[in-house]
Amino acid sequence: MGLIVPRFQSTAVARNRLRRRLSEIWRRQVRGVQGGNDLIIRIRREAYGASFTDLQATMMKLAAAAFRGSHGE
Repeated sequence: MGLIVPRFQSTAVARNRLRRRLSEIWRRQVRGVQGGNDLIIRIRREAYGASFTDLQATMMKLAAAAFRGSHGE
């Protein structure tokens, strides 16, 4: 997984917090369904204000769409 976390005039603390949250969601939930596929995530400005639960729901929805049918095809 690759994360692209632009500054968007945020502090290093905010960028690192967001990076750690997304890495944890990936480790717990997405990695298992990812298989041998690559995943690159570019953060949007709205992600800085999102709660962990919102980030988790969005990331799972995107992962489900991205990796749908990648097993066995």
